[in-house]
Amino acid sequence: MRVEAVGPRTEARTARRVRVPGWVWALPVYGFLALFVVYPLVRLLLEAVTDDAGRFTLQYVAGFATDPFYRRALANSLWVSGGTVLGCLALGLPAAFLLVRYDFPGRNLWSYLTVLPIVVPPLVGIMGLVFVLGRAGTVNVLLMDFLGLARPVNFLYGWHGVLLAMVLHYFPLVTLNVVDALAKVDASLEEAAEAAGARGLRRVWDITLPLLTPGLVSGATLVFILSFADFATPLVVGIQDLLAAQAYLNIVQFVDRRLFRMGLVVGALMSLMAVGFLLVARRVVALREYAVVSYRAVERRPLAGPWRVVAPLLFAGVLGLAFLPHVGLLLAAFGKAWSLTPFPTRFTLENFDQVLHLTPTYVVNTLRWSAVAVLLILALGVPMGWILARSTLPGRGLLDSVVTLVLALPGTAIGIAYLRAFHLPVAGFTLTRSWLVMPLVLAVRRMPYTVRATFASLLTVHRAMEEAAASVGASALRTFVDVSLPLIWRGVVAGLLFSLLFALQEAAATILLVLPGWETVTVGIFTFYTSGTFGQAAALGVVLVVLCSAVLYAVYRLTGARLGGLFGGGGA
Repeated sequence: MRVEAVGPRTEARTARRVRVPGWVWALPVYGFLALFVVYPLVRLLLEAVTDDAGRFTLQYVAGFATDPFYRRALANSLWVSGGTVLGCLALGLPAAFLLVRYDFPGRNLWSYLTVLPIVVPPLVGIMGLVFVLGRAGTVNVLLMDFLGLARPVNFLYGWHGVLLAMVLHYFPLVTLNVVDALAKVDASLEEAAEAAGARGLRRVWDITLPLLTPGLVSGATLVFILSFADFATPLVVGIQDLLAAQAYLNIVQFVDRRLFRMGLVVGALMSLMAVGFLLVARRVVALREYAVVSYRAVERRPLAGPWRVVAPLLFAGVLGLAFLPHVGLLLAAFGKAWSLTPFPTRFTLENFDQVLHLTPTYVVNTLRWSAVAVLLILALGVPMGWILARSTLPGRGLLDSVVTLVLALPGTAIGIAYLRAFHLPVAGFTLTRSWLVMPLVLAVRRMPYTVRATFASLLTVHRAMEEAAASVGASALRTFVDVSLPLIWRGVVAGLLFSLLFALQEAAATILLVLPGWETVTVGIFTFYTSGTFGQAAALGVVLVVLCSAVLYAVYRLTGARLGGLFGGGGA
């Protein structure tokens, strides 16, 4: 038998590995959120109660509270957001039930098409609707030509137009969250209700809807916050007395310092209200327990009789309205000499040549900033998800709250906060004067989708597998790379793609931070549209829709229609 001596090198190799404490790895994550989320938000709140010299004052807060115009803007914002939620529930809830519970012709196709309206940013959506439903749009010209109407029908210009545009854009968010929650309802609960005599709508009202509360509240809260923060849609149809619109208009004007300070107050108020909406939503969900140990999904049933035809027709009708912006974009992008005719009299590629070859900056910048943002999200968002799902580090609850808060904060408020927090040089470097601010704000805005996706995916991996790797000496990082990541990569990639999807669409924050040479597609669309060059604006809109559709298709292929968990919703 051969006996080998154990020398110093062998002892070194077999010595116990020095492990770095978990909090050391978490410091960059906590530091990033503190510097680029908490600090700008605190700075914005302080700016609302100080004057230009930095002295404490409630002058501007009192001015907001006593000004009838701002009080009306607040009331308008609340009722528009509430109306949008009701409209989205009216469309999204039945759509989710049909997709999850029933089989009918084209169900898979309708499932994908129902999600597709998300790829059109609100600014692009309302612009497309103007081309079709505006005073000189396709529908009005046809009505005047064939029905002899003396004046065009006002389909868009007013509160009804704002509600129509927002509902058509945001209702898929309700559908996604309800689909995710509905798919997790235990079939045995509904079967027990039927055995006790609760059938049809009674069973849905008493059993199913209460179990859908987390998904419903998540979807409704997200729709409320997003519509509350949407400034582009109201401005396009001539509505200015909303908080988001006033925040934008007051900040971008450079003449009246009082209006600028009022813009800061409005931005701070919108942030506080978003936090309030989020806390109320969490409180509603926390009132009851929705978790189950396991569940057996309800089997889909084929629709019988006339409903087999009615269901696809209902989807076709709703989605026909939802895709009107796409139709308008295509007509305007490819059309030429389109004036007082229902359709363009000629078609051309000149608009695409203008935006893709002569002024490609918008597309190049969008792809560049979004790519850098996704890399930042990958580097920070995945560790955040792991900390929330696997670690026992102090501050996990606060981390979860901050990540959720980012999802709730209005983009306009974040843009204003960055303008005020990072406009002064530090060691000769001014963040708002550097292109780095663009991918940075995109990463901050869209990171929660990846964090949520990583967190949800890790919850499906049993800890015993990771503990087995740790028992043979694997470090936490090695365990994650070799064991966890191969099991959760689909969820992580889906989260990253969803972050990319919304980074491509971002307008509210970036439009306030952009400097010449940094313009993105959404900024270009806004610039072209407000300057009256509608063809180029529509062409850029088509390019953006194509990019976003490709990303959404990739997400859909990875996860199917059950994407609600990416928004923090979910079922039991």
